[in-house]
Amino acid sequence: MAVYSMTGYANADATAGTPRPATGDDSEPVAAAKGGVTVELRSVNSRFLDLVFRLPDELRGIEPALRELLNQSFRRGKIELRLAGHREDGPLGPQPTPDLLHQLTRLEGTVQGWLPKAAPLSVHEALQWCRQATPTQRLDDAALKAARRCIDGLKDARRREGERLVAVLMERVVRLRELADQARPLVPQVVQRQQQRFLERWQEALSAAGAGGSVSPQALQERALGEAATYALRIDVAEELARLGSHLDEIERLLKAGGEVGKRLDFLIQELQREANTLGSKSAALELTGLSVEMKVAIEQMREQVQNLE
Repeated sequence: MAVYSMTGYANADATAGTPRPATGDDSEPVAAAKGGVTVELRSVNSRFLDLVFRLPDELRGIEPALRELLNQSFRRGKIELRLAGHREDGPLGPQPTPDLLHQLTRLEGTVQGWLPKAAPLSVHEALQWCRQATPTQRLDDAALKAARRCIDGLKDARRREGERLVAVLMERVVRLRELADQARPLVPQVVQRQQQRFLERWQEALSAAGAGGSVSPQALQERALGEAATYALRIDVAEELARLGSHLDEIERLLKAGGEVGKRLDFLIQELQREANTLGSKSAALELTGLSVEMKVAIEQMREQVQNLE
């Protein structure tokens, strides 16, 4: 199963001109408008599915059908659908005829005869009346056809972008494994070095305080070893490295399995960031601190890419 990105673009055209079938026994086929529509889909990342429609007034009636098509095809992302219609014989919209305008003039004169203070009709109001008075030839079928093709194109675009993002994420996973492999052999060396340094400072503190005569050397040694062991546990990062490797295994498994992995990967990236922060805070050597910083950089790069996955 493929991994899909939430970013992409697609467009599609469709033409109309085939007569519509009759809807009753005595009705005749209705000629469809000769023209076509253009559909554009743009998609960016979003936590949820956010749909925005830019439709001409003549095609507002198909918005529920378009919304259903998009809901069936996508799960996350902010998707903007733009639809533009055109006709071979003129622009899309009401086409007032002389007969309609004469009829409208007579009606307006009648109204103003009874209501002298009535305002004259505006161009917009006249066009709206013409729209309602004439059976508008619509491009619904062509628009839905173009929308389906455009959705297929957007799916392909998001799949291709998802493949590129998966390749980038896999590279970062490999890089994090390399950093973890570099840090792993340093852990026992750092613990041993810090433990020895702790014992030396312990002895210096006892000598400065003059406590060597009141306590036996054996008791002092046992206490020093116990404190050194406790300190070693505080700076040991072996568990953090083990959990980091486990998270990387899960990320790699999800990327290979595909599907809707964006939210799960986002959670795992947060866990990786937590382990890297703990590694840096517990680091008692400059080498481990440098590796922790490089891990944080790689994890941040992964987080930016994961935000674009569905």
